[in-house]
Order: sequence, then C-alpha cells, then structure tokens
Amino acid sequence: MSDAPDNNGHRARLRQRLFDGGPDALLDHELIEYLLALAIPRRDTKPLAKKLLEEFGGIGGLFAADAKAIARIEGMGETSVAALKAAQATALRLLRAEVREQPVLSNWQALLDYLRADMAHHTIERVRVLHLNSRNMLIRDELMNEGSVDEAPVYVREVIRRALELGSAALILVHNHPSGDPSPSRADIEITRAVAAAAKLLNIGVHDHIVIGRNGHASLRAQGLI
Repeated sequence: MSDAPDNNGHRARLRQRLFDGGPDALLDHELIEYLLALAIPRRDTKPLAKKLLEEFGGIGGLFAADAKAIARIEGMGETSVAALKAAQATALRLLRAEVREQPVLSNWQALLDYLRADMAHHTIERVRVLHLNSRNMLIRDELMNEGSVDEAPVYVREVIRRALELGSAALILVHNHPSGDPSPSRADIEITRAVAAAAKLLNIGVHDHIVIGRNGHASLRAQGLI
C-alpha cells in the first residue's frame, strides 16, 4: 500500500524546504519526522517524532539516548532506531574530523562543539581523556570510565599509565554532569590536581579539565583551578 497523497505532499514540502533553506529550514520535530519517514515510509511520522522529542527532552537527548531506550517507544522498530543512531554517528564523525585536523589549542571551539554534542545529554557520568602529541594534535580520544548519575571514578595511575603507553605529550580531561550544571565539584578539582601533579613528574602536560553539561561547559584552567 502506498503513502496517502497528503503524506506524500507533506514530505515533498519538507524535502524542498530542506533543499532551499539548508539545515535551519526545518524545526527539530520536522527533521526527526523526515528521518523516520525514510525508515517508515507508509506512516505519518509526525506524531511519533513529537513523542520522541518529548520523551527524551529534545533532539540532543534523543540522539544521545541508548538504542534500547528509543526502541521501547511504541512505534519504533530496529530500522527507525538505526536511522536516528546513524544520523547521530554522522554528525559526531564530522565534528570529530574537524577536531583532528588542527592543533587542539588553536581549534578550541571545534573541540567544545564536539564534546557538547557527544556528552551533554548523557544520563550517566562519563570520563574521557584526550591524548595529544607534542604538536597538540589529538592522537587518541578514550573513554576511561563511566559510572552513575553523579559520579564516575578517575584513577590517576590508569590515566598516567595510558599516557605513557601512547607517548602522550599532553592531556585534556573531560567529563559530563548529567545534572546539566557544569560547575566543577571539589572532587573534580582534587582529581585534576592529582593527575596534573603526577603527569608533571613525567614531563606530560595537563592542558585542562573540561566539564560538560546541558547548560554549557566549565574549564578548570579558565577558572584558575589548575
């Protein structure tokens, strides 16, 4: 059974607006609606798109959500979940490529854009370490640990051991605050100083510790905390 004529016409109009106006031409629910229409061509996907955005708190939360969580929403099957996760993966890959093309310290905004897209909407805390070479080019972006809604442990010995294995000249620590508030905690400050002190003994720099939240980001370096 083919699409109803009104669905066909509506999707054609969305498509034309996207072609004519670029990425900002469609509202969030219209982007999701069109993505879902590619996976579920014989269904009006607007109600489902709006339901997903409401359930996960917006487009960022939807893309960051676990595939199993998305699949629990009525009307979502493997193909439609895969369409959303493929869109997220494509966006992150583009942002990551921009970070890798230049020295990180001279391309700071690109780094922040990538980290916020990847981490701001996670519902558990994750700790990552960015390893840089002597030219401050990114050589490895590693997830070191993940924990609960308000804590993920960081082990100084593990961070330093990995830096030595990779031959890192400098590090940037990154973690997210699922609460949305990126303000660093006392524990964040203490672990950063401990990693920096251990790294200094081995002539490895710690450029920053960035805390990512839905409400923005915080740099411990910019705040004078390291």
